[in-house]
Amino acid sequence: MKTSLDPDIAARLKRTSDGLVAAIVREHGSGDVLMLAWMDDEALHRTLTTGRATYWSRSREEYWVKGATSGHHQYVKSVALDCDGDALLVTVEQVGAACHTGAANCFFDELPVTSESPTTGEQG
Repeated sequence: MKTSLDPDIAARLKRTSDGLVAAIVREHGSGDVLMLAWMDDEALHRTLTTGRATYWSRSREEYWVKGATSGHHQYVKSVALDCDGDALLVTVEQVGAACHTGAANCFFDELPVTSESPTTGEQG
């Protein structure tokens, strides 16, 4: 697919075998991590040039602008590329729920963790 993404940015991306880059989305005001989505070059281009978070849906195989159907919009404040070029950090102003379930974010199902304390070696 032809895209208008800046070639200098495109050259820095390390994509999955299906041409995608992980986009970690966080709330501008709180810094809370809201969700993980996927972008290809065109989704990133649209995000950077419109200020509206645009992703690639792997299940529907189409672009989607966050909030286009739900009304729960993401207005992009910044986009940063990680040091390896294989992930994006998208900082947004979130309006409404970020998760398709209606939850404020997609990370509400905490798993049990057993770890040792770094100072005492004890379980904690």
